[in-house]
Amino acid sequence: MKDWNNAITQDSWRILKYNAETVNGFEKLLEVGPSISIFGSARTKPEDHYFKKTIEISEMISKMGFGIISGAGPGIMEAANMGAKKAKGKSIGLRINLPFEQYTNKYVDDEYLLKFDYFFIRKLMFQKYSQGFIVMPGGFGTLDELFNALTLIQTNKSKKFPIVLVGEKHYQPLFDWILNTLSQNKLISREDMNLISLVEDKEEVEDILNEFFKENKLDINFE
Repeated sequence: MKDWNNAITQDSWRILKYNAETVNGFEKLLEVGPSISIFGSARTKPEDHYFKKTIEISEMISKMGFGIISGAGPGIMEAANMGAKKAKGKSIGLRINLPFEQYTNKYVDDEYLLKFDYFFIRKLMFQKYSQGFIVMPGGFGTLDELFNALTLIQTNKSKKFPIVLVGEKHYQPLFDWILNTLSQNKLISREDMNLISLVEDKEEVEDILNEFFKENKLDINFE
């Protein structure tokens, strides 16, 4: 019990740190304005097909008037920020402090770099202020962001926004599993499949975003 009491005392101080990260993130991202988040693997190399495609997609979205939010690190995140820079748009980075695979890429705007010790606060920032998610090929972290967003929208805890998976070869097996296992076994409703789109090309991403924002206003996703 003594150890538990010590843990309670330490947790009280930790709560203050949670609060500081949250408030700082809210204040900074409100300054940015409407933005789209781009997710994908930190391990993707510059010569990879999807690295180059991410630059093109990010540049296109920036020219639509949106800021680009990434995880601030290497790989797909770097490509996303690079595209924003090429378009002279806002390039935002939400960096998580990790002992590996993480550094701040040089394409993040200095004034829009936020650093986090806690994944759950960082995910809150992505979800609250993004007007859409573009999900490039990635691993556990990318899937975590994807399914967190789907769950919040499905349960009406977040406003609906476009979630676009880019990479048919990478995501088709996952898409098929959701459809053929989750949906057919009635673990999700058939309508839930409408929450995600699977595409390959930049033009398809552009069409989905344009169509969505013709019918839906820009807004903060939850209060």
